[in-house]
Amino acid sequence: MEYRNFYGRIRGKSLKPAQQRYLSEDLPGLSVAGITREENPKRTFLDINSFAAGKPLWLEVGFGGGEHIVNQALNNPEVQFLGVEPYINGVAMLLGKIRQTGVKNIRVHMGDVRNLMDVLPAGSVEKAFLLYPDPWPKLRHHRRRFVTPEHLGPFNTVLAKGAEFRVATDIEDYVRQTLQEVQKAGFEWLAEGPEDWRQPWSDWLSTRYEQKALREARTPHYMTFQKS
Repeated sequence: MEYRNFYGRIRGKSLKPAQQRYLSEDLPGLSVAGITREENPKRTFLDINSFAAGKPLWLEVGFGGGEHIVNQALNNPEVQFLGVEPYINGVAMLLGKIRQTGVKNIRVHMGDVRNLMDVLPAGSVEKAFLLYPDPWPKLRHHRRRFVTPEHLGPFNTVLAKGAEFRVATDIEDYVRQTLQEVQKAGFEWLAEGPEDWRQPWSDWLSTRYEQKALREARTPHYMTFQKS
């Protein structure tokens, strides 16, 4: 199978000196060992208790600037969060927020979530978030989206039975593909009426990506699924 990235660039504008310090000083201590192929060429499963210490594990795929995962971690101290993001600037922004807030229950993987799904034990993730993912708007690039069988199959495996999976996007066609593919991958859409996808979750913190969508008059959609 051709190996396709579902994300775009991994570096943006030059990092500020403080952000460079966050990456060099804080990222090593917050990273989870054994995810990359260099660290774990045999792809043996992670020992979740080595970093979750018996707490429920929640996963955010592509945390952007880190607003959402920090807010969730502050409000759910009994949960261990694992955020995955290949974009270096986004990781630096998250690390700055972790320093600022002092939140203690976030671990970080700066890289491809597919490497993580290789080594997470089956059923180890109890809740997951995919918020404003790269839309890949061109038709020929739709197969690069996260909500394809190529990615959803392994993703389903690492989620526990009954796990909640939240997806937010402002792209109409991404909504269509999400509803089509996620349900086929073994998830139930929990919406009972239009307000269930028009209104954000009660614990939602609007991100900078959402604010940009609203400024550009695009409509956010909030979809909640449950692993069957």
